[in-house]
Amino acid sequence: MLACGPGGSHLRTLRSTPARDGFRMPAEYERHDGCWMLWPERPDIWRAGAKPAQAAFAAVAAAIQSSEPVTVGASAAQYENACARLPSGVRVVELSMNDAWARDTGPTVVVDANGRRRGVDWPFNAWGGLGGGLYFPWDLDDAVAGKILQVERLDRYRAPFVLEGGAIHVDGQGTCLTTEECLLNANRNPRLSRAEVEQGLREYLGVSKVIWLGQGAYLDETGGHIDELACFVKPGHVLLTWTEDRRDPQYAISRDALARLTAARDARGRRLTVHKILQPGPLNMTEEEAALIDLRRGSRPRLAGERLCASYVNFYVGNRAVVMPRLDPRRDAAAGRILKRLFPGRRVIGVDTREVLLGGGNIHCITQQIPRAVAPRR
Repeated sequence: MLACGPGGSHLRTLRSTPARDGFRMPAEYERHDGCWMLWPERPDIWRAGAKPAQAAFAAVAAAIQSSEPVTVGASAAQYENACARLPSGVRVVELSMNDAWARDTGPTVVVDANGRRRGVDWPFNAWGGLGGGLYFPWDLDDAVAGKILQVERLDRYRAPFVLEGGAIHVDGQGTCLTTEECLLNANRNPRLSRAEVEQGLREYLGVSKVIWLGQGAYLDETGGHIDELACFVKPGHVLLTWTEDRRDPQYAISRDALARLTAARDARGRRLTVHKILQPGPLNMTEEEAALIDLRRGSRPRLAGERLCASYVNFYVGNRAVVMPRLDPRRDAAAGRILKRLFPGRRVIGVDTREVLLGGGNIHCITQQIPRAVAPRR
């Protein structure tokens, strides 16, 4: 379904940058035309032949579809299975990939004041390449963003530095939130300084202010993505993963993040209001779960007893609903109430996503929004 004409791909790669052309990354709570996901199948990532994960992905797709259209990319081997298991109305596109993390391998779509959209295609190296990445090879993943832009018929900017979509969060008004642990890690862009990374964010996201937090959430296998730790819920307001347990390693991480957020100002000079949300658990992988994951050379092993990086910040904001993970019966309801208070115009839909968590992420990690193009008023 990649629609290459007789002259080859219609995907056009631009030589400029979004900022130079007047484009910006919208906030995730701005309006969408739809959402992209990718279909899981790797038995070395997803237990029991990925069938439990596929059920969880289908449930997430159904929840998002109640709010906006959903497209799912599936490999040739899994195309018919995905069509059969996904809800009616979900568009399924045959698309090759190494794994199913649409947030990190999909494009970041940017918009301008004239209602145009384009996409940023970030180089991808499986969260660290040969110096700490989670699997090898990752060449099919690196091509996913371009293929999605081709299906969506959007021109592309190919960024000159490695970045994953889960590593950034923006307020839509010029501010970007990220972590030093991730973007300053030598296994991403070893030749770039902090100032050069920050300038790259300005050029490719159309932001004017970068707020740096320190570490990401404890034991985040992506190397400190912001989407497990903190996110904007509206301009000037940030939701932060929290724990009151001083013995938990997350305690010091969240305290440091709070101090940095409290001291920061956004692109418009506002001080930030920080809302805390207690983390689930702590949660650990069981022996039964680990026993059903295949071992493969070149892929990070998943072991019984290891702590899982569980976070309620890892949710998806749709046009009419917030889709949140249900991970801990002791904390799910309270987390849902916080999200309902922060997003009063949207329904909060909880989905059981432990199977996604076992693979190393959650709802935000497996989704990528396509912003709505808003034409200028006449």
